[in-house]
Amino acid sequence: MTEAEKEEKLKAVKDEVLGLAASPLYAERIKNGVFPVIGEGDHSARIMLIGEAPGKNEAATGRPFCGASGRILDELLGSAGIDRKSVYITNIVKDRPPMNRDPLPNEIAIYAPFLDRQIEIIQPEIIATLGRFSMDYIMRRLGLEQELDSISRIHGKVFSAELAYGRVRVVPLYHPAVAVYDRSKIDDLKKDFESLKSL
Repeated sequence: MTEAEKEEKLKAVKDEVLGLAASPLYAERIKNGVFPVIGEGDHSARIMLIGEAPGKNEAATGRPFCGASGRILDELLGSAGIDRKSVYITNIVKDRPPMNRDPLPNEIAIYAPFLDRQIEIIQPEIIATLGRFSMDYIMRRLGLEQELDSISRIHGKVFSAELAYGRVRVVPLYHPAVAVYDRSKIDDLKKDFESLKSL
């Protein structure tokens, strides 16, 4: 797929999410005058980072990981020598759940097909999930449900799966927000990001 074709397909995803009135979060977006967060980064990235859902800052700007969690993510990427511009960052749920609550199963279900399309278009070699919701969805989606465990047990481990375009490695990681609330976790997070660097 050429860069122009990728651009066109990703724009189609964006346009569909913008008009997704069937989403239970659409009315909330309109009421608050905020934006969906589609994703950003290199459209041919080797590494794709997938979070859970946008927060307040993300919904206000339409950019993923641009608040406190984003600053931690930038620090983690930097510690592993990975340029943020070289990766693609997105979430499963593209609109902010009210009060930053966890995404609900029906919200994940309505937005997940857009994430699936983003993966097919970008064709990453490595998918790093950020938090338990994206870990659970991606591992089940890629046939790794037998390997699923609590995030505290499998964070930083590398799993392998086959997609239509080839082999992909999946690395479950803690959500950067854990270090926002507990700075002592930053060393664990940095070790996990070393897994990405080694890949």
